[in-house]
Amino acid sequence: MSITVAPIPLARIKVLFLDVDGVLTDGGIAISDLGHETKRFHVHDGCGMRIWQRLGGEIAIITGRTGMSLRHRMNELGIRHIINGSQDKARDFTRLCETLLVRPEETAMLADDLPDLSVLRRCGYPMAVQNAAVEVRAAARFVTSRTGGHGAVREAIEHLLEQQGRWSEALRLFDPSS
Repeated sequence: MSITVAPIPLARIKVLFLDVDGVLTDGGIAISDLGHETKRFHVHDGCGMRIWQRLGGEIAIITGRTGMSLRHRMNELGIRHIINGSQDKARDFTRLCETLLVRPEETAMLADDLPDLSVLRRCGYPMAVQNAAVEVRAAARFVTSRTGGHGAVREAIEHLLEQQGRWSEALRLFDPSS
């Protein structure tokens, strides 16, 4: 079960910002003997991201790490707005808001760790994964019951769509009789 704090109308949320390690992944970093990094993504998160997009939402990624595994997965999902190797997430968040023509209050962010706090304090609806740092959970208005890399992104998207009264619309994408 998810914990909701200070619910607010979320109809204005147009862009979902995501961190990667600890949100889209479980936070583990696998590096082969050849130095190649791999990441493990949860299929439910990918499905949720596609639902969000099909219903007109945009997804943007801001991560401090670099690597091609993220790019490959996001390309599969049609995610175009990705900032790898971010040294200043707040600056990159502002830049992406300008690129996407949205105000910060029209955005949500799902995060897990201290480097994400600057964006959580600027976005319209801050969210955290269940296993996020204490300070991140305290800054969030919604905390998932799932941990990062285990369907937390899907849960956050379902929450946003439920709050927008659009979850039944999402279900009809897969079952028109719903």
